[in-house]
Amino acid sequence: MDIIHEPTTREFVGHLDGYRAALKYDLDGDLMIITHTRVPEIIRHRGLAAKLTCAALDTARAAGWTVRPECLYTLAFLRAHGEYSDLVETTPSEARRRHADALLDEALEESFPASDPPAVGGYLHS
Repeated sequence: MDIIHEPTTREFVGHLDGYRAALKYDLDGDLMIITHTRVPEIIRHRGLAAKLTCAALDTARAAGWTVRPECLYTLAFLRAHGEYSDLVETTPSEARRRHADALLDEALEESFPASDPPAVGGYLHS
């Protein structure tokens, strides 16, 4: 799969088997803020998110940008790939920490909806 950088929409895009995968970012001066990586479920587990992320990070490096990973996938990718650590913004702010906390809360809510019965407390008695 070839990755295409679309600067006007601030995306890195790839197509596979008729499906579109994308990494979205914002740009604030020399700061690339990676906001979202989306790979349709039907084409997941083929390394597409990693290819999109590498393309974005390589572009940031070539342009002399610093990177702020707000996408959970990108955060995990950067933890596993130290060769890109020099690109990561080094001064975390309270706003970014709150944003990351909100994303984690959202992920937990999707994984454990409020309508699910609690898993604690033993058996139900009639």
